[in-house]
Amino acid sequence: MSTIESDQAGGFSIRGRLMQTPTMDQFEVRPGALIRVGADGIITSISDDPATPVDIDLGPNVVVMPGLVDTHVHAPQWPQVGTGLDLDLERWLFEYTLPLERRYHDLEFANRVWNNLVPTLIAAGTTTAVYYATIDVESTTLLAEACVRHGQRAFVGRVAMDHPVGTPEWYRDVSASAAVSASVRSIEAIDALGSALVEPILTPRFAPACTDALLQGIGEIAASSNVAIQTHCSESDWEHAYALDRFGMSDTLALDGFGLLRDRTVLAHCGLASETDLTVMRQRNAGVAHCPLSNAYFGDAVFPARRALGVGVRVGLGSDLAGGFEAGILAQASKAVTSSRLLDTGTDPGSEPGSRGRSDSSIDTITAFWMATAGGAALLQQQTGLLQPGRPFDAFTIDLDAANQRRSSGLRWWPEIDDDLRLFEKIINTARPSDIGSVWINGRLVAGGA
Repeated sequence: MSTIESDQAGGFSIRGRLMQTPTMDQFEVRPGALIRVGADGIITSISDDPATPVDIDLGPNVVVMPGLVDTHVHAPQWPQVGTGLDLDLERWLFEYTLPLERRYHDLEFANRVWNNLVPTLIAAGTTTAVYYATIDVESTTLLAEACVRHGQRAFVGRVAMDHPVGTPEWYRDVSASAAVSASVRSIEAIDALGSALVEPILTPRFAPACTDALLQGIGEIAASSNVAIQTHCSESDWEHAYALDRFGMSDTLALDGFGLLRDRTVLAHCGLASETDLTVMRQRNAGVAHCPLSNAYFGDAVFPARRALGVGVRVGLGSDLAGGFEAGILAQASKAVTSSRLLDTGTDPGSEPGSRGRSDSSIDTITAFWMATAGGAALLQQQTGLLQPGRPFDAFTIDLDAANQRRSSGLRWWPEIDDDLRLFEKIINTARPSDIGSVWINGRLVAGGA
């Protein structure tokens, strides 16, 4: 029996320096937290008793943090990461992205990509991911199977897109009814895997790619099931203007009219969402996958994260691979702080200080990490994102001594000057996937070694 199987069969205890953000403005550190995990992967207790023996003693210089939640990943775009970022969104989609997505009818190719992507994200601390797959039911099912195989908590969505103008003829559903039928088959195929960690998610790509009949059909599936929903919303001037022209309203309001705004609706980007849009999101318990890096390339605006959180909208962070080219959410947390500062102060040197930006927009590292963990989990109505009794042990570690000794790491810890909050900020801003050691999902060691 392997170590992983043994731990999972009987539960285990682990001690380390716990750092997390229980709320968007609260930082918690427990230098010698003793975490007990049951055989079902659920945390049974957390204490600070330094004398109690444990199965895994990480020592005082290894930080334990809750697993990261990536609320927006385009899985088939993994092979194009880092390319085409000089283009506008429409050209990037039609010249780079959709031709690549078409290739996934080749299931051997799909399997190779999925089984490279999923473990890469896990090793970067992503214990929960929300995936867009392709229009093919078979390749989408293979992605779900890869998540099951590697032990990742995931939402996997078969992409629905049928609009004869907003999609190329060589990559679209043949009709709205065919798209709805394929979406139902995909849900059934993923449910048939019988995984407690992997769920289907309804995925109408975005308004320009979907006819009214398709959006209505997906809304009807959502109304009769408990399946989550994801789509894009107000991502760019192009998409935002398209919705206003076609529907006579924002795509937030149009999607709501089709019954697509509800619990566990993940709206990606929303940089151009209005106050009315945010209010409707809050009323419907829908939320936003904030993708700060890809927004810099394709969003045409900075998403007002602080304003959205302030009015009660649920907000998580997304990598938006491949529009965002970094496989990891720690980097997105850092960039969420950066983008909020840009929105706060503005960027136009031709304007006077104080009139360049939207004041009171900045967020801090605590809020950013909360969005990357507990905030994203709350958007998905998952119990992960926080290490507390009754919640699953989804976690990752960072070895501070190893980072200090590794020339390739930008993370440097100076115990004589770095208090806990400074250390936390350094981890968020300078740690990279190579600094992450062990990763657990639902109490199972899925990456690294402990």
